[in-house]
Amino acid sequence: MKIRRISAVLLCAALFLSALGRAEDAPKTEIKGAAILDHPCGKVAVKHMGLVHAGKVDEATKLATQEMQDQWKAMSTDDRKMMSGMMKEMSKTEAQFAKDIKASGLLVVEGDKATLTVTQEHKDANGSSTSTLTQKYVLDGGKCLVTR
Repeated sequence: MKIRRISAVLLCAALFLSALGRAEDAPKTEIKGAAILDHPCGKVAVKHMGLVHAGKVDEATKLATQEMQDQWKAMSTDDRKMMSGMMKEMSKTEAQFAKDIKASGLLVVEGDKATLTVTQEHKDANGSSTSTLTQKYVLDGGKCLVTR
């Protein structure tokens, strides 16, 4: 009788651990180009970039996780002003960013996490260079939020 209970407990533990392992191995989905703009994270990416470019960083921050919002609020006014300026300088309009995503975007979704990468090649008389923008997201139901 005691051996049966131990066997049942071990069997339940093995099933539970194997289920955990499968949950961690969420399927990986890659979305390229224009299709990214139909995904919630693509929509948030473009909206976030547009708000930053317009100098509306406080509004853009509302598209981020609560943790990121709290970190932004915890910064001093001077630090937020400096960061806002740098972010605005490096940002693009919604239209330009959407165009860049269509041309060279890759969104990788794994479970409730996603990463957008936009790589661009630049060529001029001085040679060529590559720039890469990478942004991470968290999916919460049908909502996508910017994260680190």
